[in-house]
Amino acid sequence: MQRNATTQFPILLVHGLFGFDRIGGFELFHDIKQALRKGGARVFIPYLSATHSNEARGEQLLAQIDRVLAGTGTARVNLIGHSQGALAARYAAALAPERVASVTSISGPNHGSELADFLAKAFTPGRLPGHVARNVATQFANFISLLSGQPALPSAAVAALATLTTEGVGAFNDKYPQGLPKNWGGSGPGRVNGVRYYSWSGTVRETNGEALEPLQVFCRAFSEYFITEAGQNDGLVGRFSSHLGKVIRSDYPMDHMEAINPGGGRACKGTDPTMPYPIELYLRHAERLRKAGL
Repeated sequence: MQRNATTQFPILLVHGLFGFDRIGGFELFHDIKQALRKGGARVFIPYLSATHSNEARGEQLLAQIDRVLAGTGTARVNLIGHSQGALAARYAAALAPERVASVTSISGPNHGSELADFLAKAFTPGRLPGHVARNVATQFANFISLLSGQPALPSAAVAALATLTTEGVGAFNDKYPQGLPKNWGGSGPGRVNGVRYYSWSGTVRETNGEALEPLQVFCRAFSEYFITEAGQNDGLVGRFSSHLGKVIRSDYPMDHMEAINPGGGRACKGTDPTMPYPIELYLRHAERLRKAGL
């Protein structure tokens, strides 16, 4: 079924930690970008630092928003941010609401990540038992290596964790609270300073014996380190921690990486059997933005 994704304003797909143009051997947002363009949307992928603070990446995003506006002749953009990309999008919207029509957080750590909290302890000597710290540090190093193609754990990735912990994001939220819910697990205001706020995310799903890709394996391993949102997380971000603005749904059956990797989500079933589940969600959302005049 062909969907109409012809939004009034261009869409920018904003990557998260270690995004760049590829993750784990596949081009970032490639099939999603192509499907949106086929549906009529103007789509751009800004290139931000792979590992940096939320504010630094947000400043980079603002500069690229200006270039998109100049190139397209439009007044505003729709920002769709995955993971840490959601925080960069929130920053840009907070500082320049006149240039941003909407912010959509996909699996965004809008209240911090329990996994980041655990990893921060693992990399702090004496905070966790030695064998536990070694185990989680090794898993994280292997995960980052798979994402980036780097053979060793980059120190920048460890430093970037501080901006994704509950404490780090809490400090960020104190400065940029737009769209945040007042109550844990609730929805936030859907419109602030003329900017529409949306969010969606998923939870680790049952695989029913299917073969898993490496990224899926890591997400399932990381999900075991969650306590507050045990069983209610996508492997990197807790379900309720992702809430921002109008919450479309926060328990889609997909892990953190499946949200941007249509191949990884091949077993997820949507309403349209002709396309992978994650792509359908992006097209549905483009229709939602179009109907809202965005």
